[in-house]
Amino acid sequence: MKSDNTIIELKGLTKRYGYGDTESFALKDFDLTIKRGEFIMIMGPSGCGKTTLLNMIGMLDRPTSGEYILNGENVAGISSARQARLRAKKIGIIFQDFNLIQDLPVIENVALPLVYVNRPRTVRLKSASEALSRFHLSEREYYYPHQLSGGQQQRVAIARAIVSEPEIILADEPTGNLDSRSSNIVMEELKNIHEEGNTIIMVTHNPALTVYATRVINMLDGQIDTDIKTVSDQNLPQPINVKIKKNKKSKEKK
Repeated sequence: MKSDNTIIELKGLTKRYGYGDTESFALKDFDLTIKRGEFIMIMGPSGCGKTTLLNMIGMLDRPTSGEYILNGENVAGISSARQARLRAKKIGIIFQDFNLIQDLPVIENVALPLVYVNRPRTVRLKSASEALSRFHLSEREYYYPHQLSGGQQQRVAIARAIVSEPEIILADEPTGNLDSRSSNIVMEELKNIHEEGNTIIMVTHNPALTVYATRVINMLDGQIDTDIKTVSDQNLPQPINVKIKKNKKSKEKK
């Protein structure tokens, strides 16, 4: 029987490209159960299916076959519009390349996910300002992305991912374009978010980052090669939504 603490179940998830002699699989009969409060690191060689898996979980791509059950609902076959609404409410996504809109100020970038859950403009901007305060970026609310360092842009992207207080954060190589100092700052912020009870699923090529994980999955040829839990389910953080905190005790990060 499925535990009440299960947030995601993937059953026989398959993503196939081509037919006959050109057929290939990004994912093949992929099974995975994720508990609330896990911080999962997904590793493996290029082309093993890591990013495809993340895109499936984020409902940015559809499987060829299989089931994706989110909070008890099979979302693999529902409409794109319904998937978009679920994604806006339940999933925050952080990309390696930040994916900020260059001609919008930082505060508008962070507020953008709240447009899709029909929050009024004043509420959107207030929530975005609070999120940016958490990441020590209040003074840069009306800067444009190109005026920020890479580390600052990634912290803006994290603020955007949590502004709607989702249950799940997906991170695709969030430190891949950052120097070591900026990488450490970003990982500490993700650690803080995780400790508040959020579920994080992160793709990385950097084995040094696995110290932050409660579970490390290595993929090979579209399937799980190894799956190691470093923290028992009983010791996972309390499953609550991320709450934006203005007065977090930490030093100003430039």
